[in-house]
Amino acid sequence: MTEHKPSSFLDRTLTNLRRGWQSIAGSSYDEEAASTRPDLPDDDAGHILEQMRECLENKGGEVSARVRAAALGRVYLALDKKGRDKFLRLMAENFGTDGKAIDRATDEYRAATTDAERLDAQLAMQNSLQAPWRRLLTQFNALPDGVKFLVDLRAELLPLAKKDPKLKAMEHDLRELLASWFDVDFLELRQIAWDSSSASLLEKLIAYEAVHAIDGWEDLKNRLDSDRRCFAYFHPRMPDEPLIFVEVALVNGMAANVQTLLDTDAPASDPTAADTAIFYSISNAQKGLAGISFGNFLIKNVVQHLSGEFPNLKTYATLSPIPGFRRWLDEIMAEGEPKLFSAEERKALNAASGRKGGAKGSLLAALDSPTWIKDQKTVAALQGPLTRLAARYLAKEKGRGRRARDPVAHFHLSNGARLERLNWLGDTSDKGLAQSAGLMVNYLYDLNRIENNHEAYTLNGSVDTSSGVKAVLKG
Repeated sequence: MTEHKPSSFLDRTLTNLRRGWQSIAGSSYDEEAASTRPDLPDDDAGHILEQMRECLENKGGEVSARVRAAALGRVYLALDKKGRDKFLRLMAENFGTDGKAIDRATDEYRAATTDAERLDAQLAMQNSLQAPWRRLLTQFNALPDGVKFLVDLRAELLPLAKKDPKLKAMEHDLRELLASWFDVDFLELRQIAWDSSSASLLEKLIAYEAVHAIDGWEDLKNRLDSDRRCFAYFHPRMPDEPLIFVEVALVNGMAANVQTLLDTDAPASDPTAADTAIFYSISNAQKGLAGISFGNFLIKNVVQHLSGEFPNLKTYATLSPIPGFRRWLDEIMAEGEPKLFSAEERKALNAASGRKGGAKGSLLAALDSPTWIKDQKTVAALQGPLTRLAARYLAKEKGRGRRARDPVAHFHLSNGARLERLNWLGDTSDKGLAQSAGLMVNYLYDLNRIENNHEAYTLNGSVDTSSGVKAVLKG
């Protein structure tokens, strides 16, 4: 296979989309015109607005509507980032809800005296709350690969929506549309395998992997070996695009180190003799589907599939990163919280760092050294306090709505997992050291406790913790 280039399949996707719409589209202001000035100068913006209005007028029937929507979509794809930003702002600023129409419908509802009048006013109010941009976006859905087009459009819309209320409203509407189209009942769970999956799909796994980067084809082949499994959800309108995928290792005992787990030199083991399935990476492949969750269904369906294929499996657990730990650690050190360390720990930290100041500064100074994991004295001094603080961060620290502050912890705890074990130096990659001081965590999916754990966490933020983690918390 040729060397992988991260953007290659993305470029091909756009090319295929444009080609697929070429036979449909037709417009005076077309892709060629847009590509000559891709930043969408003001002189061209009028053409865009006119095309948007024509799409909404629905003149000429369904076929004509598809022609206009395809032409508009091809123009959008021909623009650069600046031009696409302008395109989205034009849509948001000119095709939102009509405040006066909403006020009239509200007044009519308040003035209604009969049930029939109230119903008519209610329907009028509902119609007034439907922004024209919603119909415009929906027209793209009917085109070949239109769903993928809208998913990618939302990915570009998300950062813009944070700063603009009108774009935020449009993004909200698009999210609602996508959530209805991507209901889990419409999705298909498929296994991705080295021998039976297409090269383009395997290429996408390399590009979309968000937890532990895949270092080329040999690394990917190792992750799809006989003692490994990879499963993904697909949508029927995006059959070649994984939505979310999970990588699983079939091993004996609970894995504690991801470098050992992913060692390409280690021989494959017999999967039928494995007693544990380790979920070591879960990646959302489509940025445009952020906030539309089906990861919990993925895990449950994969567990069901694996238990049928391998009856010897008794334990289902993760080997997960702690992506927010180091950031939180820096915060509490800066706040100067007292009594974080015992006298013995303070002495060991100062000795390891060669400092005479406070233990907090000694700990951070040690972590900032790029070679600290090679110094046994520093490793020994850091292990106790960092493991205890990581247990506190995962089990006790809360974010919005009593949810766990760490996003990965929230995902697994909300799915009913138990906080099972902290693993010191579980990930010694640069990313693992920078995000979580090298620590990793096992979340255990006890099939008999998942529902109770889910309810307790969802209702009051209770975190089910193992006796081992409780012992760590006590120090």
